[in-house]
Amino acid sequence: MASVFVQADDFSGAAEVGSCFVQHGLSVQVLVGTHTIPVTHDGGTSFPEPVTDVVVTDTHSRGLAESAAEAMVKEAFASPEAAGAQVMFKKVDSLWRGNVRAEVAALAGLGFHAVVAGALPQLQRSVVDGRPLVAGTPLAETDLWQAEHSAPPADIPSLLRPEDPSSVQTLPLAEVRSGSLAATLAPLMDSDQPSLVVADCDTVQDLESVVDALLELGFQTGGRRIVLVGTGGTADALAQRLATQAARNAQPRAQADTATTQPQAAARPVLAVVGSASGTAQAQLARLEAHGFTVVRLHPQYAGAVGAYASQLAQVSADLRAGHRVAITLATSKVDPSGSARIVQALSKFAAAAAKATPTDLILTGGETAREVLDAVGLHRLVPLAAVQHGVVLSRADDGTLVGTKPGSFGDHLALLQLYDEIRERRGRSAQAPATTLPSKTSKRPGADMTTAAVSSTEQNALPNVAVTMGDGAGVGPEVVVAAVLDPQSNAECRPVVIGDALRLRQAADVLGIQADIQSIEDVEDAVFTPGRVNVIDLALLPEDLPWGQLSPVAGHAAYEYIRMASELAMAGKVQAICTAPLNKEALHAAGHIFPGHTELLAHLTGTEEVSMMLSTPKIRVIHVTTHIGLMDAIRKINPDLVERTIRRGHEALVRAGIPNPKIGVCAINPHAGENGLFGQGEEAEKIEPGVKAAQVDGINAVGPLPADTLFFLAGRGDYDLVVAMYHDQGHGPVKVLGIEAGVNITVGLPVIRTSVDHGTAFDIAGKAIADSRSMVEALHQAAAMATRPAVAV
Repeated sequence: MASVFVQADDFSGAAEVGSCFVQHGLSVQVLVGTHTIPVTHDGGTSFPEPVTDVVVTDTHSRGLAESAAEAMVKEAFASPEAAGAQVMFKKVDSLWRGNVRAEVAALAGLGFHAVVAGALPQLQRSVVDGRPLVAGTPLAETDLWQAEHSAPPADIPSLLRPEDPSSVQTLPLAEVRSGSLAATLAPLMDSDQPSLVVADCDTVQDLESVVDALLELGFQTGGRRIVLVGTGGTADALAQRLATQAARNAQPRAQADTATTQPQAAARPVLAVVGSASGTAQAQLARLEAHGFTVVRLHPQYAGAVGAYASQLAQVSADLRAGHRVAITLATSKVDPSGSARIVQALSKFAAAAAKATPTDLILTGGETAREVLDAVGLHRLVPLAAVQHGVVLSRADDGTLVGTKPGSFGDHLALLQLYDEIRERRGRSAQAPATTLPSKTSKRPGADMTTAAVSSTEQNALPNVAVTMGDGAGVGPEVVVAAVLDPQSNAECRPVVIGDALRLRQAADVLGIQADIQSIEDVEDAVFTPGRVNVIDLALLPEDLPWGQLSPVAGHAAYEYIRMASELAMAGKVQAICTAPLNKEALHAAGHIFPGHTELLAHLTGTEEVSMMLSTPKIRVIHVTTHIGLMDAIRKINPDLVERTIRRGHEALVRAGIPNPKIGVCAINPHAGENGLFGQGEEAEKIEPGVKAAQVDGINAVGPLPADTLFFLAGRGDYDLVVAMYHDQGHGPVKVLGIEAGVNITVGLPVIRTSVDHGTAFDIAGKAIADSRSMVEALHQAAAMATRPAVAV
């Protein structure tokens, strides 16, 4: 039997939960309905071999009548799979949609206690004082229920037991965070009757506290079992805790791993079905269309009519047979809730009929749409493989079909494109490069812990090409470049190609006393990646006797040419990131190239109007709204649009780096964020707050303006993925204190990511083999992590 049993009311939620457990190393199978559990020869039911750690059942009950939904949940939790599991979990929607009342009531009907922890901090969805909030705003005051029949709930006890809300036990945040939650919970759940407890939760740590308390109780008290009711965020906290327990059968585990890592077959066409009319889903669809998807829009008015979409179906089927990628959606921005079920069924039948034209991989948006399509094409059992963002999951069906799913309101504008990219990558892998389960943390790219020897040729070809510019040849650039490019970790993560002078690199290797096979190549395609080799596009601009540590216009001009060549390669799509060694501004100017530095030069060469500087260390990341201008000028320049654009650039960069929903803290200008007008002239309310709110509207997890001193402390301990600083020294000071040795300067907003060391040419130590290469190694690591993948390069 599985150690965890999960029930979800729609397929995208089931896949979301499944991916949480896979991410933490547990084996998972998602069942499309309880009827798919096969019957054994003796008439009983059992989960199909191999035995897995987690069984997730999608009851597809969100759109059913309450009585039918309650019956489905009772059937699921009365199954042998649930009875034999150590932990039972009921997935609920983070916006509290669906038959939540009836399905939670089913648990009481079976005699179970239920503890409800319904926050999803990854998307700023929380429960405080028993009320559901989204980014601090009551759910009822948002437009996130626009496609629902009923009004959103004002509080959770009234939702769960409208006839008697006072019978629902509640746990305020103070008790959740008390450190003795298990002792508080046990008396609330007596043995006389099943109890229902709602816990306030605002952060991941709050969810972990609830999970820890239930594990301490053994998921039972007073002679009754406890079912944990929660979101994908709750499931992730549970999975993380369970992954630390070693009581798993080794043999089934090995079998499950084999099933998960088997290679995929040859490439297939991809059919995307966007069944959500939300602005988020439509923005994601626009990205697919921009990358070559043919979009077919079906008018909902004709849903259900015989032969209504016959001509469109014939064309889509033909396109799929020809290997083209197609997306189907609704020809409207709003859906009448009263007709939503009919529309979903019509859209799903259309998609299933089109997919039957040829073996097709699927991308399905909206849980009900996903399930209807899977039922129609006959897919009954899936294994989650990867989550490209929170809740945006790729799975493999029992017939080998790759299925990407996403709740309608989840993900940023790149979510569907990332699913498509993940499908293409997995279809391109051979038996020597099998698909893998998720890494231990979603912020880490798959393969980050590999050594050079472990990287197969197929995997190597899938890595991003990174142009590494040599910088000023009279400074420490050649030394740190050689060291970074030869670093085994760098070669496991990317394909570095140096733009510089081969002669100077050989001189640097001699200075360092290391063996390096430095080979000149004509173009990126000529590079060969083997241990100890440095591929360099040799511009041969420096004289052999160029002295170390002396300002040289010749070296300044060469540094400019390295950048120009790297920019051309990026614009041509031949490299997917640029990593720069330091140049000397005085030498650059002496050569006639009047730019303040790399950032402005790259923006000029790529035709980019506005970019942002991000500083990154192992402890903290900071992006700047303004940089190299005076403080008074900076305050005048800051405005809501600039703040919003900076937040967006930082968000997109971190998503690209593998952080699905980065938490972004935005600094105030004045001490204590103005202290409600006590300090400053109201700059926070005028210049910053509107920009933060505009970003939040699109689902970006941004908070602020916050006092800078407090925010940097919280970010330093890991509470925030990124800090938005308003001016140069506000951001640079903490970064330099927390990690200058491994600090990286990242330019975001260019056609490709650009990273650089956070130090200068250091003429005083150049050519002496004492330069610290850690910042360059980290810069190359960050370039690899944030690079556009080769398949979608600009």
